[in-house]
Amino acid sequence: MSLKIRLARGGTKKRPFYQIVIADARSPRDGRFIENIGTFNPLLAKDNEKRIVLDVERAKHWVSVGAQPTDRVLRFLDAAGLLKREARNNPEKAVPGTKATERVAAKEKAVADLAAAKIKAEEDRKAAIEAAKIAAAEAAAAPAEEAPAAE
Repeated sequence: MSLKIRLARGGTKKRPFYQIVIADARSPRDGRFIENIGTFNPLLAKDNEKRIVLDVERAKHWVSVGAQPTDRVLRFLDAAGLLKREARNNPEKAVPGTKATERVAAKEKAVADLAAAKIKAEEDRKAAIEAAKIAAAEAAAAPAEEAPAAE
């Protein structure tokens, strides 16, 4: 029989309260358990001493017998100095998927195209202004035709 040190949920809807229990791994989460060794109230502040109440001696006993703690209970036991929990690292957790990557690439391409269009429009505007200045200078340089004299 494999034993687990795990949380059994209690409390009402949206108001969780957990018991830290020793249970057979095959029994349901809130089902039959062997022994209750503490409580966990996540609604209390993290610095409140009543947030986690744990019978460390009984936890030591059950760990020595071979009970395996779940990840959350292992955190509590690590904080109590009973067991050591290795930090986990998943560097690929935050990497976006293929569709998100495609959306980002499409958006970057659209932004680049818009920037190129703005630069092209600005260059065309400057070229038009230069052409207008040249045309105005040529018109000013050409001899003005005199209007026929009125008789």
